[in-house]
This record gives sequence, structure tokens and C-alpha cells, in this order.
Amino acid sequence: MKYIKTLLIVLLVTALVGCESGPNTGEGFSLPEGDAANGKVTFVELGCNTCHSISDVEQLPSDQKGFPRVKLGGHVQNIKTYGELVTSIINPSHKVLRRYNEGIVKSEDDSSKMQLYNDVMTVTQLIDLVTFLEDNYDVDVYNKTSYGRFRAIK
Repeated sequence: MKYIKTLLIVLLVTALVGCESGPNTGEGFSLPEGDAANGKVTFVELGCNTCHSISDVEQLPSDQKGFPRVKLGGHVQNIKTYGELVTSIINPSHKVLRRYNEGIVKSEDDSSKMQLYNDVMTVTQLIDLVTFLEDNYDVDVYNKTSYGRFRAIK
């Protein structure tokens, strides 16, 4: 019994430390509502549709030979959070797709080949673009297989 209490205390302390907020967390960060229609316009104006494909937006030809078309939106198993989408735009090297590690999407220094738009787009364009992208994802709910209850053999 003493072992279980100690284990529970250790797990509780670990959970609390893991949830600790600090000055470098996203806690308290919030952007205003965006306009998906304006986000679609921004997507096209910035030429995002040269390297990224998304439904209802014409794909532009790329002048970069062998550069992959990165599909955005559609049916996914995991929710694409607002924070993930913002981060992918303002810091594309944060999480470069591992499947494109043959120098196609990643540069030699392991950074993304995506152009940085931080000094190009306005905050309003960013908010609208993320709203547009967010609206294009459909989460497919994963239904676990129900095996019923098993009774222990005594």
C-alpha cells in the first residue's frame, strides 16, 4: 500500500511539473477571429498554391524541378490545431515532414525550404490564412475495435 501511495505522489508531481507554465509557453496567446474567404485570397496572393495543394484552389506550376506538392487540408486522423497551423507558417522549420528528408523540402541545414513570410504578410493575413486552412481539415474519428470484456481465467 505504501508503494502505491509513493507511486501516486511521484506521478502527481511529474504531471504537475509537466503542466508548469512559464514565460515561453503559449499560455494566454490568442488571436482574433479570422475570415476564411480572405484567407483563401491570401493563400493565392502569396503563391502558397505553388508548393501546396488544397481543395478549391487551382494549383500553380512550380519552377523548381522535383519539388513536392505538399497537400493541405482534407481528411486527417489528428486534429491540426490553430497553434500548429500558425507555427507552420511563421516557423516552417519547426516541424519539417520527415518523409521529405532527401533534400526536397529540407535544406542541407535541416531547415525548411519554405520561404519565410514573417516580413511579407500582415498579422491580419496570417489570422485569415490560418482560419482558411483550419476550415479545410476534416478529422476522421478513429473508432476503436470493441473486443468486449475478458474474464480472467482462475
